[in-house]
Amino acid sequence: MSQQYTYQGELSWTGSAVEHEPGKLKLTRSFVLRFGGKAPIEGSSPSVFNGDDSKHNPETLMVSSLMSCHHLTYLAVCEKAGIRILEYKDSATGTLAVKDGKMRMVEVVLWPQVRVADAGQVDKARELHAKAHANCFMSNSVNFDVKVEPTVTA
Repeated sequence: MSQQYTYQGELSWTGSAVEHEPGKLKLTRSFVLRFGGKAPIEGSSPSVFNGDDSKHNPETLMVSSLMSCHHLTYLAVCEKAGIRILEYKDSATGTLAVKDGKMRMVEVVLWPQVRVADAGQVDKARELHAKAHANCFMSNSVNFDVKVEPTVTA
């Protein structure tokens, strides 16, 4: 049985076209993302690319997509294994660099920190990060390295 799901969103440019100097156009890099029934997301490019760092950008959204997908997949595999999670936090770093002559995301590293209820399940809970990573929809969808370096305690 084939499974397929569709997610539809809209992007609206919220910027403007301004001429700062005669003959020199500047297009403000700001937008809003909308997905039905969800809060809108204001975005821009990073300031290094003439954007607004107070807003999300494609790079932060990519990193957040990988963090949240790993988190949700990890919860699913722990649930199936009967491991009670008491706390889950993650921090991550995405690296954007030139590779093969093009600017692209080249690596994302996740550092999930998990606290489990049963000290006897710490090792199993740590091992399940590999299973979660192997089954994470988003990490399976990108063409760069996604590394997971978990810490699990009781």
